[in-house]
Amino acid sequence: MQEYLEACKAVTTHGIAGEVKVELWCDSAAFLAGFSRLYRGPQGQNPIGLVKVRPHKNMALLTLEGVHGPETARELVGTVFYIARAEAKLPKGHYFKADLLGLPVVDAASGRVYGTITSVTHPAAQDIYTVRDENGAETLFPAVKPFLKQVDLENGRVLVEPIPGMFTEAENGDRP
Repeated sequence: MQEYLEACKAVTTHGIAGEVKVELWCDSAAFLAGFSRLYRGPQGQNPIGLVKVRPHKNMALLTLEGVHGPETARELVGTVFYIARAEAKLPKGHYFKADLLGLPVVDAASGRVYGTITSVTHPAAQDIYTVRDENGAETLFPAVKPFLKQVDLENGRVLVEPIPGMFTEAENGDRP
């Protein structure tokens, strides 16, 4: 498991006080506000104190230690900030999306393995898992209750109940 997880990316500055506007890669500004520091490297390099987080439209504004004006804030634009997994407080039954990467996607009824999760995106109302099979073909899997039965991190798998044609050849006139 990754010890440090991507949380957000600085996209611009905001105002004259040195706030940094970030694109959130975590659940919310409120979740990010639960941390006292962020890291500027995937191995926990360059920690920086997190003074304040406030939501701003679908992004967040950060006040960081030592950043007191637009000039110093501008130096952070493009920076990916990480959180330490050990400092995160997740509710029971919740997990990090990064923990899904590499897990096999298994049919809950038959035990058939459809492939492994290579990415997780959130383009709309639900997460979409990209599942790559043994031949390299990719399927986009909507992670919604009718199809997603269980994320079983303890046993290292994701149990699904796909509809016909989801991981197999198109059926019933679905061909282009």
